[in-house]
Amino acid sequence: MPPAAVPKASAAVVGGSGSFASSFPAGLHEGARVLERELVFDTPWGDSPPFSLFELEGERCLHVRLHGWRQGVSRGRASRQVFSVLHRAGVRHVVSDAGVGSLNALLDPGDLVIADDFVDMTTQRDDQGTVVGEHLLIMREPVCPVGREALAAAARGLAPGRRFFPRGVYVVTEGPRFESPAEVRFLRTLGDIVGQSFAPEVWLARDIGACYAGVYLVVNHAEGVVDEWDHGELTRIFHDDADLVGRILLAALAAWPHDGACRCRELRKPTLLR
Repeated sequence: MPPAAVPKASAAVVGGSGSFASSFPAGLHEGARVLERELVFDTPWGDSPPFSLFELEGERCLHVRLHGWRQGVSRGRASRQVFSVLHRAGVRHVVSDAGVGSLNALLDPGDLVIADDFVDMTTQRDDQGTVVGEHLLIMREPVCPVGREALAAAARGLAPGRRFFPRGVYVVTEGPRFESPAEVRFLRTLGDIVGQSFAPEVWLARDIGACYAGVYLVVNHAEGVVDEWDHGELTRIFHDDADLVGRILLAALAAWPHDGACRCRELRKPTLLR
């Protein structure tokens, strides 16, 4: 079967482990309607992971699971496949999610964090280049403040009894393994949560001229922060909270104003190297 033609869409959900166990977007928002599934597109980095096209309050949106990562495809290549598709679709707003570890002893499993900054500690994800590649990508304000507020409002409304933090620094590690206690002691000097998502997605969004924001579910304490984490508890959180994370993403996307109230696209300047 030949690759599909990329449909036009104004927004996208780059789904992570936080919403993975849900039936996203089915049954999570009354205004969401799936139009097509299992759409694969050709890109300069190979065939994309499968996307779903859905409608949310009259707007067409794309969804890809687990950031597009697949066995045998590097994360950097997979991310560029995904954002090449989003660029061709005309996507302007991207929301994401992930399960993360807590570097901050005040954060507990089950807490929700909306990161406002990041530290990229990955080592093998930048060698594929950018998707557009014609701009200086200024990361002065890496996460869209309008998107963050939309996610915060959704989290407060849908999970009023849940501990929620509207800011925090996400430290991105290479994976696929978890971090050692010594590494965690170092990473605690850099941020609040740790995981293997967020980069390069956050700056590839800026590369294609889109806003980016995400909500992150704490599923365990990083090694040595408080207590040893339990695999059963981690599994329970992944399954029990997946629908909540999905509902937050959809509610935020539906409420995200499209009037250019942020300055994300102003932080993408023409390159000086041409």
